[in-house]
Amino acid sequence: MRVPAHAVCTAIRDDIVTGVFEPGSRLTEELLARRYGVSRVPVREALRTLESEGFVTTRRHAGACVSEPTAQEAADVLETRVLLEPLGAARAAQRRTEAHLKVLRGLVRLGQERARRGEGEDLRSLGGWFHDTLTQASGSAGLISLLTQLRHKITWMYTVEAPARPVDSWAEHGAIVDAVARGDAARARALTTLHAERAARAHRLRPAVPVSSSQHSVNISGVRN
Repeated sequence: MRVPAHAVCTAIRDDIVTGVFEPGSRLTEELLARRYGVSRVPVREALRTLESEGFVTTRRHAGACVSEPTAQEAADVLETRVLLEPLGAARAAQRRTEAHLKVLRGLVRLGQERARRGEGEDLRSLGGWFHDTLTQASGSAGLISLLTQLRHKITWMYTVEAPARPVDSWAEHGAIVDAVARGDAARARALTTLHAERAARAHRLRPAVPVSSSQHSVNISGVRN
């Protein structure tokens, strides 16, 4: 049975994001086909998709390689997410279902309990699940695709410092859900903007992202201090 290209694409992307394939390393069809136990056809299709997403670059005489994002490119990715997540929350306030609300409220309840107990091990994954669900509640396929891709890239490019007060962070999550439940798109957008801007300031470039002499820190000019 032929393995679909999207499954191979997901596997390669995950290996890039987690650092199995480092920036600049070559990605030969033969190596990848052997690693994932597939033919070269789905690998070739997957590499084309990953190149369109920015994870892979094709170089003359070298073939496909893992992209090497600059600090400015990384800053642009983070700023784009800060701009799009509030839009997703506003759309969620207009389009969410009861099923979405049930999941969001359950995640907030669990996150708040663990934050109060100082059980920080799972808070990051719970936060990721929260934001993924909020994006799904937007009902916009294009927005869901964009934000999912941005989150993959941010995980690849950045490390994230744990919030100094996780209880406050989860209180913000709860306030966003309350606004979404009431259908208050303006408040959902405003609260998510503040939350996203605060979260952005906790991101630190991974060492693999090159920083030029004129770009020593991440520039998130669209993020208010």
